[in-house]
Amino acid sequence: MLTLPTPGGVLDAAANVYDKLLGDGLADLRRGCSLAEHLLLAGRPTYLVDYGAIEFANRALGLEHWIDEVLPAAIRGASEDAGGRPVRVVGWCLGGILSMLALAGDPSLPVASVALVASPFDFAKVPMVAPLRPIAAVTQGQGVTQLYRLLGGAPAPLVKRGYQAAGLQKYLLKPYTIARNLHDRELLAQIEAVDAFMDRMHAYPGRTFGQLYHRFFRTNDLADGRYAIDDRTLDLADVRVPVLSVAGRGDGIAPVAACHHVADLLPNAPSVTLETAPGGHLGVLTGRAAAASTWRQLDAFLDSAPAIRRANRRHKRSAAA
Repeated sequence: MLTLPTPGGVLDAAANVYDKLLGDGLADLRRGCSLAEHLLLAGRPTYLVDYGAIEFANRALGLEHWIDEVLPAAIRGASEDAGGRPVRVVGWCLGGILSMLALAGDPSLPVASVALVASPFDFAKVPMVAPLRPIAAVTQGQGVTQLYRLLGGAPAPLVKRGYQAAGLQKYLLKPYTIARNLHDRELLAQIEAVDAFMDRMHAYPGRTFGQLYHRFFRTNDLADGRYAIDDRTLDLADVRVPVLSVAGRGDGIAPVAACHHVADLLPNAPSVTLETAPGGHLGVLTGRAAAASTWRQLDAFLDSAPAIRRANRRHKRSAAA
């Protein structure tokens, strides 16, 4: 049923349109929707790992660069800065996958626990990928390979379009959603903040994108928990810290089944906690419902004293060895 806007609603809509089109915009750092802010306000020393802009000259960087160098250095640096305490790693999407592989490659890293948000480990359970895998099997990935080699990787705009394609219905309905909610400043500011985030999506270097495409999407190598890299094979069975996996119930990129598959790959983890929360691929991490769902689940996991004590004892044994 169509309802007429109230006079107050009309004024709010006019003010929002003015600020959006002629002013400084509606969104800031989205206080109240920032996980980093939430962790800091809870008194948790928080470190952010951001790999920065990727250029054509970086096209030879592969996943091993992050698994063997970037993440171990960041974990050790954070641990040293925190007085030698083990780090509780929180990773979103690919960040969670790489964190697990880094720990599998070096179990001596000072890590107390790992929390994964929207991190898929079985790409056969990703609906948007499943129809493409038979085609990729026939073509052996040709075409895509030539394209990312020519471009030196997956440029940021292409990465952005990939995320939009995963939420195509929401993307197509966005103009209607905005028009219907011109009076709702909070909703409009959230949409603007997400758009700004997507506009700053980092590119993937050529070799990294090739590994993601061929090893994850096309052949689903991660599904058995083992990943061959250089002259060795990383095995998630070597992860021996508590793990949390939170999946978004509306996530088209990393659906619940693809994320929770990780539980089958961690026979030696002292605990594996599986949770779901409302939201899509980004919304489950930092949407308007995340504070009452994902963040509470994360807080409970991080506050789990037994899990932390077990990890601390294991770290001491590894250091002594």
